[in-house]
Amino acid sequence: MGLSVGIAGLPNVGKSTLLNALTQAHAEASNYPFCTIEQNVGVATVPDSTLGQLAELLQPKETVPTSIRFVDIAGLVAGASKGEGLGNKFLGHLREVDAILHVVRCFTDENVIHSTGEPDPVRDVEIVETEFLLADLETAERAVARWGNAVRTGKGEGKEELALFTRAVETLSAGTPVRDMALHDGEERYLAEARFLTLKPVLYLANTGEDDPHGKGPLTAALRNAKGAEQVVPVSIEIEEEISELPPAEQREFIEGLGLDETALDIVVNASYRLLDLITFYTIANDKLSAWQIRRGTQIAPAAGKIHSDMERGFIRAEVMELDDLFQWQSRQALHDHGLIHIHGRDYEVQDRDVLHIHFKV
Repeated sequence: MGLSVGIAGLPNVGKSTLLNALTQAHAEASNYPFCTIEQNVGVATVPDSTLGQLAELLQPKETVPTSIRFVDIAGLVAGASKGEGLGNKFLGHLREVDAILHVVRCFTDENVIHSTGEPDPVRDVEIVETEFLLADLETAERAVARWGNAVRTGKGEGKEELALFTRAVETLSAGTPVRDMALHDGEERYLAEARFLTLKPVLYLANTGEDDPHGKGPLTAALRNAKGAEQVVPVSIEIEEEISELPPAEQREFIEGLGLDETALDIVVNASYRLLDLITFYTIANDKLSAWQIRRGTQIAPAAGKIHSDMERGFIRAEVMELDDLFQWQSRQALHDHGLIHIHGRDYEVQDRDVLHIHFKV
C-alpha cells in the first residue's frame, strides 16, 4: 500500500480544492465553512520519470507506478478534540494516515470567508495543533489508566509502558508534541500503536494568493518563521485548480508561463518523500514493471513484504540491478554477462532506484 497523507486545517482554507487538484477526486469545494462533512479520499500517481525510462527500455506489458492516498477531512475548529464541529470524528480519520499535510491560508481576500475573521497563519496553525495536543492528551491519559490497572492487578508487567505513557501525559500537558519526546529503544513502537496525532510528521502547505505563487508575501514569511522554512511549501491552490482543468499537453506551458517549475503534486510528493525519508525501488516480474516506496534503510525482506506478505515470509534471495548499469547495458542479460547482477540475502539494505527480482517460496 502506498503512502497515506491526511489533509488538515481550519475550515475553508482550500483543502478540498487542493485534493481535487492533486487527484481529480471531484470533492465538493465551496466558499463557506464545513462544506466537507465526511472525509474525501483521492489517489494520486507519484510522478516518476525514471519509471517511464525503464518502461521504454524493458517494454513490459504492464507498468504500475506507486501512489499517494490523500484523505481530506473537514475543517477543524477550537474544541474539535471534544467534538465541536464533529471534530473528534475528523481527528479519528487522521490517526490512520502516515503524515499530515496542514493547509494554512496565507492570503487575504474579502470575498473568501475565513472562519476566524482574518487570516493569521501562526494563530491558525496553533488552533489546529492545540486540538491535536488535547486529543493526544486524552489518548495518553486513557493509556495511563489502562496500564496502571494492569500493574495494580498483576495481570501484566506494564511498568515500562505505564512510565512511558505517564511521560507522554506530562509532555502533552506542557504543550509539547509527542514527536519531541526523548525516546529510548523500542519506545516509539509503543507510542506508534497509540496512533498519536502529534507523533506524525507534518508538512505545512501555505495556500498563497494567485498573485503570489512563490509565497513571498508576509503571511507565508510568518509561517516559515514559526515552523521553519524546510517544513513550509507555498502553493497557490487557485492556480493549481486552473492547471488541473487544462489538457495535459497545455499544463506544462501554463506552468512555465507563470514562472513555476513544478505542479502542486510534484511539490507535495517531493516534500513528503523528504519528510518521511522515502526512496523508490522497482521490480520486474511476469512482464510487469512496478514502482514501490519504502523508508530509507529498509532491509530487503521487509521491502519484499511491501509487495506481498508471502514474499517476506518466504524470502530466499534477491537479484539486484543498479539503475545506471541497466541503462548503460540495456538488458538484464547484458548485466548478467558482465557480472553486474548482485545476489543479496535478507539483510541487504535496499538503495534508492534499485531494480529487484525477488525469489521466494511459501
